[in-house]
Amino acid sequence: MAERMSKPTDATRTFHELHDAGCFVIPNPWDVGSARVLAQLGFPALATTSSGFAWSQGKADNGVSVDDALEHFRSIAASVDVPVNGDFEGGFAVEPSGVAINVTRAVATGIAGVSIEDSTGDASNPLFDFDLSVERIRAARSAIDRSGTRVLLTGRSEGFIVGRPDLKETIRRITAYAEAGAECLYAPGIRSHEDIAAVVNAVAPKPVNVLVGGDFATVADLAKLGVRRISVGGALARAAWTGLLTAAKEIGDRGTFKTLGEAVPFADINRRFQ
Repeated sequence: MAERMSKPTDATRTFHELHDAGCFVIPNPWDVGSARVLAQLGFPALATTSSGFAWSQGKADNGVSVDDALEHFRSIAASVDVPVNGDFEGGFAVEPSGVAINVTRAVATGIAGVSIEDSTGDASNPLFDFDLSVERIRAARSAIDRSGTRVLLTGRSEGFIVGRPDLKETIRRITAYAEAGAECLYAPGIRSHEDIAAVVNAVAPKPVNVLVGGDFATVADLAKLGVRRISVGGALARAAWTGLLTAAKEIGDRGTFKTLGEAVPFADINRRFQ
């Protein structure tokens, strides 16, 4: 039986256009409510966060199943009118054939983009071998092409956040991922302007995503370096958890409620969902 082909959607077309020029911020919601609020605030696209979603389910990052991740993609993509990129971790498979199967499922959920990373989850050997990593990206590319969806593929190299902060190796990998069909490149954890510029220049004219989880750069700074896309990963979820933990610890440790009095008013939040 021939594979059923899908057509690109307005979301996928818009998502590609966003990557063509300029610089945009793609914040990371962790549930439908946070997705709708971020869309209301005017962000042109959103990206799921594996960590933020896992925490909302009472699990550690990388602790959800592929079926859970796919259902999460469906619910977020259906809840907003802007394009959504799906954080698909390592494709929930090791071998390229498994990555292809799961990517085929992912692009049918309504997302406009999907990312595949090269981390293994094994601290002693945190990155997949180079050749296997490239083949995994190539398999994802082929799966998207067969689907006909034009979902945008982001290739991620995780060295800087898994204990292998080697710029030369990171550039070798993302350059190969670009050649294998990744349309956006992403090396989370790079922070210095020099390293960011080196990554941007290495894969130009393809766009680069930079992760900002703290106060080390501004949108204007990164735009000047040629960065096309800025995400925040689990940082917004961490900010929300910070508010909860701060208020709950105050109540539990001191028996006072000062932090609750500083919260956004009930009516201001409630009206966003009416």
